Amino acid sequence: MPLEIGLWRVTDKAVQLTPARMPLESRLEQLILDDPAILETELLLIGHQVLTSHGKLVDILGIDVEGTVHIVELKRDKTPREIVAQALDYASWVQGLSNEDLRDIFNKHRPGTDFDTAFADRFGGTPTPDDLNEAHSITVVASDLDDSTERIVQYLNTTYSVPINVMLFRYFSDQGNDYLARTWLIPATRQAAPSGGAQHRSTKAAWNGSDWYVAFGLENSTRSWDDAQEYGFVSAGGGEWYSRSLRKLPVGARIFVYVPGSGYVGVGTVTGPAVPASESKLEQNGVEKLFSQLDLKGDYGLRSVALGQDGADTNEYIVPVSWTSTVDLREAFWLKGLFANQNSACKLRHELTLTEVSKAFHLDNKA
Repeated sequence: MPLEIGLWRVTDKAVQLTPARMPLESRLEQLILDDPAILETELLLIGHQVLTSHGKLVDILGIDVEGTVHIVELKRDKTPREIVAQALDYASWVQGLSNEDLRDIFNKHRPGTDFDTAFADRFGGTPTPDDLNEAHSITVVASDLDDSTERIVQYLNTTYSVPINVMLFRYFSDQGNDYLARTWLIPATRQAAPSGGAQHRSTKAAWNGSDWYVAFGLENSTRSWDDAQEYGFVSAGGGEWYSRSLRKLPVGARIFVYVPGSGYVGVGTVTGPAVPASESKLEQNGVEKLFSQLDLKGDYGLRSVALGQDGADTNEYIVPVSWTSTVDLREAFWLKGLFANQNSACKLRHELTLTEVSKAFHLDNKA
């Protein structure tokens, strides 16, 4: 049977309110556009009345903090067959959208607004994930729900794991006050997970082939940014998870170095492969010296056992770098929305970070 929402005014006794018949469908879309949080999931709106390659218009297209794309379609006066078929048709188009496609749609609908900046503003400073549209979901918004639509959506979601659901809104008016109540047809605990997109298109932001992110952690005095600046290197270690990605840095890579909790402190070029600190040599004033013989502020694991009890590699690995530009730690550069994560090194695809850090360090953004 159709889902129903009840609302009661409670004074001396409970008085049930009757849903009002008003032009809610015409207002509901604008309410969502004004505040997407009304849909329960925090969304950054990508576009409104978005034209598909099939010549149809998606009511609302949004993206959440995980990079999942949300198709929001209002039921209006469509029949169950029409609304479900239309929503599925839109999903078939959305699953083929690449990272670049989504940014293009956003730029078309919000000209003059930077996607990465808007993403950070919307999600409390969280940087845009590398992968956009790895998954998508469909939400049908309705002010009433008939038996047929309920059966079709339940069948698709629970039997075939199609990520489609209905958010039902009811409007109430009582003693001069207006109220809007909402509920999901299928509770969150029973919903199908968002569907993965097509495999032929790239969900990742484009990479220029040369720029890398490096996290230079200063925990427990293991490392010192003063050392790295003076002698020209970055390092990571203490376990396989920490050193593995750093050891993948190719010679010639341009690295953007981030100190967790502070910001970006340097940009440079990798000049040699990663080597354990106990074996590493760095060139100083044309003279090659053992890393362990340098006047260092950090210990770099030089006084610890290189292999853990389970045989795991706990070496600190040193990567030599020719610095293009650096700043002292107290002058580290940071803006809301810049890229940062726990990997010791990874490909840097984040456009906002590349642009803003390059400006801050007076670089040509073209690698």
